[in-house]
Amino acid sequence: MQKMGQEKRFQIFGNIVMCIITACAIIPLILLVISSFTDNDTLIRNGYSFFPEKWSTYAYEYIFTSGDSVVHAYMISFVLTAVGTCCGLVITTLLAYALSKKFLPGRGLITFLVVFTMLFNGGLVPTYINYTTVFNLKNTFLALLVPGLLMNAFNVMMMKSYFVTGVPDEILEAAYIDGATEFQAFFRIALPLSKPIIATIGLFIGIAYWNDWMNGYIYLTKRTDLYSIQNLLNRMIQNIQFLQQNSSTISNASVGLASIPSVSVRMAMAVVGVLPIVIIYPFVQNNFVKGITLGGVKG
Repeated sequence: MQKMGQEKRFQIFGNIVMCIITACAIIPLILLVISSFTDNDTLIRNGYSFFPEKWSTYAYEYIFTSGDSVVHAYMISFVLTAVGTCCGLVITTLLAYALSKKFLPGRGLITFLVVFTMLFNGGLVPTYINYTTVFNLKNTFLALLVPGLLMNAFNVMMMKSYFVTGVPDEILEAAYIDGATEFQAFFRIALPLSKPIIATIGLFIGIAYWNDWMNGYIYLTKRTDLYSIQNLLNRMIQNIQFLQQNSSTISNASVGLASIPSVSVRMAMAVVGVLPIVIIYPFVQNNFVKGITLGGVKG
């Protein structure tokens, strides 16, 4: 009886802690959305508030009507994320499955090379030179896709651990006895049993592509029509900062700056950038949690 009471108190305490952590994660998002719908002058005068004096949608009107096609940038981001996630999953899954096989020749060396990339890289300058002079990716869509396409070592090792612990050897051995080839065992047995980790790694890769702005900032110097939503929003912020810093020296800059919701527009940009991820995450949450739990077990 005493043990049951202790477990109940521990459960209540755990629920309270989780509620506090959840509130700490959700409250800033709520404040972000409210601030994006707050009048810019009110936001500057009174600061951020959950109950603003005056509401306004002008920040969103400015984003969608400022001359830069947000819809086009959204389409670039969606295509980039979809293609990059699919290709990244193919590369990561095939490599991880191969590394999970103890009989793979050179398995230790390949694993070392994969883990080595988690600790060291060639640096920005050699990477830029390779992609622009050797592969000629500058000002192309592939400049957004290829640099992030090379598999992440963390994802590979997590999926490899899942194959070791989540796909029983007995099932694979039974398939081999029945005459299945390695590819048949992979596609018909290993993949169907690995949906949680595939959803987890897919979410990681998709978020990385969706949030990426560095590749577009570096490699897209002329083709601004290939800007993703993150690149476009980043350029808007840079334009606003430029007007603010040079309003006293550039003619009509102060007039243009006065028509820009300089504070609330940043909140609106953040909402526009994060909204698709917030919408998609609940649909993969169950598989995400299971994949993290099982994939994190060392095999």
